[in-house]
Amino acid sequence: MEGKKSTYLTLFKSTFYLSAFTIGGGYVIVPLMKKKFVDDLHWIKEEEMLNLTAIAQSSPGPVAVNAAILLGYRVAGILGALITILGTILPPFITLCIISVFYAAFRDNIVVNSVLKGMQAGVAAVIADVVINLGGNVIKQKDMVSVIVLACAFFATYIWKVNVMYIILAGGCTGAARFFLKMKNSQKGGGIK
Repeated sequence: MEGKKSTYLTLFKSTFYLSAFTIGGGYVIVPLMKKKFVDDLHWIKEEEMLNLTAIAQSSPGPVAVNAAILLGYRVAGILGALITILGTILPPFITLCIISVFYAAFRDNIVVNSVLKGMQAGVAAVIADVVINLGGNVIKQKDMVSVIVLACAFFATYIWKVNVMYIILAGGCTGAARFFLKMKNSQKGGGIK
């Protein structure tokens, strides 16, 4: 029981800390979650984190909250998911409550506006880091179908301006088709690889 309490406390403290000091949304918090839960704590594998991120992005709602729910559930079940939700939503909730009290002063403050503009550059760098790391992991797997899907998704999004919803649906359909083809091949005799 003591081990579970420790796990729950670590989940809460980690997600609270990450959420409190992350500005820029889910795409910024995901690499920090990876560093904490994959690299530091070794609770999940890197490939699992990549899969959780894909599911979090595909699900309705904020990516950070979705990723926290999936991560908490994976590590400690339903109670873990509830704890990570609480740890993830409390910092923005507290911040918004404080800001709403002082909104008029913040709205016109030149210093606050300058700080926020400076933070935009940092957020862009962190998002670029996510793209490079997660995209690099897909390329390292040397799975040509995944690399082709990655390239097509990139071109569809940034060159042809296709709605991201269609890209996610197409990627999901491609993954499902690959799974069913592997299942069909395994039934003929080889097993799923």
